[in-house]
Amino acid sequence: MERSVKGKTIALVQGDLTELEVDAVVNAANAQLVLGGGVAGAIRTKGGPTIQEECDLVGPVEVGEAAITGGGNLKARHVIHAVGPRMGEGDEDRKLQKATANSLLRATENKLRSMAFPAVSTGIFGFPKDRCARIMLHEVKRFLEEEPTTLERVLFCLWSEEDLAVFRKAFQSLMPR
Repeated sequence: MERSVKGKTIALVQGDLTELEVDAVVNAANAQLVLGGGVAGAIRTKGGPTIQEECDLVGPVEVGEAAITGGGNLKARHVIHAVGPRMGEGDEDRKLQKATANSLLRATENKLRSMAFPAVSTGIFGFPKDRCARIMLHEVKRFLEEEPTTLERVLFCLWSEEDLAVFRKAFQSLMPR
């Protein structure tokens, strides 16, 4: 499923983020940029040790911010580490919106043309998936409509059919045909 926004594409796909051929994949990061489990663990496993080594040089990063490293052995040339909020810490919606915007900004600063997001903060950080979908999709749409960017294609790569269905519902309400 995809839509065009000012000549740029926003698309939903189901699959393995670490297998995508895009300029950058987004890591759902913690503030210390330690590649633990979930999306970060998959990036560490497939990308190799150089990504963590670069994270050690640029971290820690505040919640709502994003940092960029190389992609190691991934098909993507870069990893953008978006630090989303933990449920219960307060002001979570704004922090997730900011982490999304800063990820798009890091891509633009590095003249990237394509990137792929996971559902940031919905794993061990406990953020509700439906809220995540609405916030992230809205921010990507806003950014592509209003900000100067080199981005041409922004994907949301969801691991499960269930997650894809949640994002599809938000996508259809935000960007009807």
